[in-house]
Amino acid sequence: MKKLFVILSIALIYFSSCSDKSVSNADVPYLVENIPSPENVDAQVGALDFFSDGRLIAGFLRGEIMIYNPQTKEWKMFAEGLHEPLGIHIVNDSEILVMQRPELTRVKDTDGDGYADLYETVTDDFGITGNYHEFNYGPVIDADGNIFIGLNSASSGGSNIAHVRGDLDTVSMGQKGQMYSAVPYRGWVMKLDNSGELRPYASGLRSPNGMGFDTDQNLFVTENQGDWVGTSALYHIEEGNFYGHPSSLVWKTSWKGDNPLLRPVEELDKMRTKAAVLFPHGIIANSPTQPLLDNTNGKFGPFSGQLLVGEMNSGRIVRVMLEEVQGAIQGACVFFLNGDSLRKGNNRLAFAPDGSLWVGQAEYGWAGSRGIQRIVYTGKAPMDIYSMNLSHTGFNLKFTQNVNKEAAENVANYKVRRYRYQYHKKYGSPQTDLKEVTVTKATIIENDEISLELEELDAGYVYELTLNNISSQKGDSLVNNLICYTANNLLLSTNTNSPN
Repeated sequence: MKKLFVILSIALIYFSSCSDKSVSNADVPYLVENIPSPENVDAQVGALDFFSDGRLIAGFLRGEIMIYNPQTKEWKMFAEGLHEPLGIHIVNDSEILVMQRPELTRVKDTDGDGYADLYETVTDDFGITGNYHEFNYGPVIDADGNIFIGLNSASSGGSNIAHVRGDLDTVSMGQKGQMYSAVPYRGWVMKLDNSGELRPYASGLRSPNGMGFDTDQNLFVTENQGDWVGTSALYHIEEGNFYGHPSSLVWKTSWKGDNPLLRPVEELDKMRTKAAVLFPHGIIANSPTQPLLDNTNGKFGPFSGQLLVGEMNSGRIVRVMLEEVQGAIQGACVFFLNGDSLRKGNNRLAFAPDGSLWVGQAEYGWAGSRGIQRIVYTGKAPMDIYSMNLSHTGFNLKFTQNVNKEAAENVANYKVRRYRYQYHKKYGSPQTDLKEVTVTKATIIENDEISLELEELDAGYVYELTLNNISSQKGDSLVNNLICYTANNLLLSTNTNSPN
């Protein structure tokens, strides 16, 4: 993995003016390019999207919305004065939707001069207390035109203004170290359908800094480690579900008015829907951001159809592969890029029409950086894990290249640990029930796929697999040798006892 860091760092030095020739001649799968930031703007990025002609539109945390032309490398102001925009959706060449603190706003250039002159409220039917932690995310739009947004919970470390917007319910306030929801619908994902009414859709979220769909239009949000969140996660969001942080329950129609933070953990645990993928803290991600579907049909390499997830705390992007087991989505996560050339603070992701990935960075006065970087696939196939799928006795691993058979069938080259995280009101959780699990057999299924059998396999655990000495038949070393699978369910006809 250190080898990849060095290669990417070297690539960054000479890649200041990337040409098609330099990309096609590169000896690495991906190159990283720094995009010049606009002058006199705090280049912390809250939103990215692309026009069909290849121009980038970016929202910066201080409220500017600017357009970048990759051909001329020039920035131009489109709109300004917004309040912490954290999401943009392009409607057409003259109109966008922006998710900002007070509302979802339609921003439009009506006279064709390239500068917005119409700012129109799409919806502001949710509460605000003035708490610093009440960030708003989205919008993301499904195939039927429904708009989804996410509303952060408020922090017990922040204060409220005297006059709030929306009904006030202070029952969940005042608990030390506990996020709260004092106005509707903090901690919820909301749905705006064609009727124009904003409706509560799913609850139990602490800080869902990232929303996106997979190829089947399943909606996913990321969640950051914190109170009631043992480790960061990716949730499959479905209507009516509760995802674990209790404070938002006060806005559930059937809630009886008591403080949900004081309900027994066992009761809340039975109510919640578990994460599709857990990102082990300190191993995979500490502060995941936007999930983005690779819909480039191969322009960005071999991972089309999978999700890429930004990470704030390190120079890293995580790749997620999903499958359905017993009617629920679960899956694995692995590094996509993890190196010095990619900066920290990877807050927003967007694919350009040419298939390159643009990454906007922010730091929020905490961890991260500023600016935008572009990642280009050179055409050189990486030697990497393509997918990890559950089997009845362990896992099947598929690689992006044919694998060296002798090394792949040596069980000594695999190390497996399994563990889980506690669901409780505390901030985060250590790994619990930690155990090393022996790989008893490794068998080649296809030239690029192996089957691993484990001495035991149980539901309710994260399985962390480290691969050593695995290479391709051509001799390429494995780029990323650690992958984690969240096994909420097992395949039918195996042991389905869960420790939870």
